[in-house]
Amino acid sequence: MYQINDNYQKLPGSYLFSTIAKKVAAFTEANPDKSVIRLGIGDVTQPIAPAIIQALHKAVDEMADAASFHGYAPDLGHEFLRHAIAENDYKKRGCSISEDEIFVSDGAKSDSGNIQELFDVNCKIAVTDPVYPVYVDSNVMAGRCGVYDSDSQTWSNVIYMPCTRENHFIPEFPKETPDIIYLCIPNNPTGTTIPKTKLQEWVDYANEKGAVIIYDAAYEAYITQEDVAHSIYECMGADRCAIEIRSFSKNAGFTGVRLGFTVVPKVLTCNGVSLHAMWARRHGTKYNGAPYIIQRAGEAVYSEAGQAQLKEQVAYYMKNASVIKEGLSAAGYEVYGGVNAPYIWLKTPGQMSSWEFFDELLEEANVVGTPGSGFGPSGEGYFRLTAFGSYENTVAALERIRNL
Repeated sequence: MYQINDNYQKLPGSYLFSTIAKKVAAFTEANPDKSVIRLGIGDVTQPIAPAIIQALHKAVDEMADAASFHGYAPDLGHEFLRHAIAENDYKKRGCSISEDEIFVSDGAKSDSGNIQELFDVNCKIAVTDPVYPVYVDSNVMAGRCGVYDSDSQTWSNVIYMPCTRENHFIPEFPKETPDIIYLCIPNNPTGTTIPKTKLQEWVDYANEKGAVIIYDAAYEAYITQEDVAHSIYECMGADRCAIEIRSFSKNAGFTGVRLGFTVVPKVLTCNGVSLHAMWARRHGTKYNGAPYIIQRAGEAVYSEAGQAQLKEQVAYYMKNASVIKEGLSAAGYEVYGGVNAPYIWLKTPGQMSSWEFFDELLEEANVVGTPGSGFGPSGEGYFRLTAFGSYENTVAALERIRNL
């Protein structure tokens, strides 16, 4: 008789955004006359930039000609894309990351969930609280998180680093020494950042403790402040302790196209074993590469026209963020984020729980957001709104919320 992986049974309920989708579907079915505005899931709404569409069309045409047809991609990804990434995302920022340290994938979510496979089941993870659910859930599935306490909404073998208004939503070094540290900067869900000097302290801490940092830089394109690093490799010694995960979803609108990459430096080792070699082995065994046409689209992101067009798209979403933040602040809400990230993190009114505010917002204002408690215990009493809607819907949603 076969046995199942019991670790899956330890997960409480369904994935956060699946739960939200079910609630919204039930509401819209019961209220077909209501116009629901979705500012919950971080999905973009603006069309893919013209320079990228042009590259996609050209690549599709190449696939129709035997002379230019492409089959399986190289394990790490096509050289033309890895070269563009290395030159633009790293070398231009003074980071000594080479093309063969970049692994192209179908997105940051996949890599965020899969990267834990490199580590022993007894390794202890440390996460910011609140946190992107995939970090914890994927480690639960691997059997690394211990026992779940429904009262405190915490796992016995996870180190939580509370990010609250008392510490300005900035994580502090934990009292217990972790093996794996997850950092997402700019942060999802709070939208906050830390200066490069503080990030350097985390790098120094990881090197001192013998820990590895999993650095999620999915929102780096939204950074506006000069003292915030766009890559952890801008810090001295980061190549000896950090793995960086990037996405094309938020900076280039690839949520429905799917493209991302992970950087594993060759000098990153554990007891003499190369994590780069391990990830290369895992990547080659379990992944067959992003499609050629999508990688050509990714290359176009770094073209002069692509960069100019994407700068306008980022500005569009950040204008939405500013509208939400300023509007809610004027209405008396306690609001954070929205400066270096497309997320607004707000305190729920009075003593309302995160899910109570979700229900009120959906039923009374017909606006969808994300309950803060879905990101961890320190998220209770908070709520996340995204700036990825259209400007018109963003303004309309703000007006509905203010009229509650």
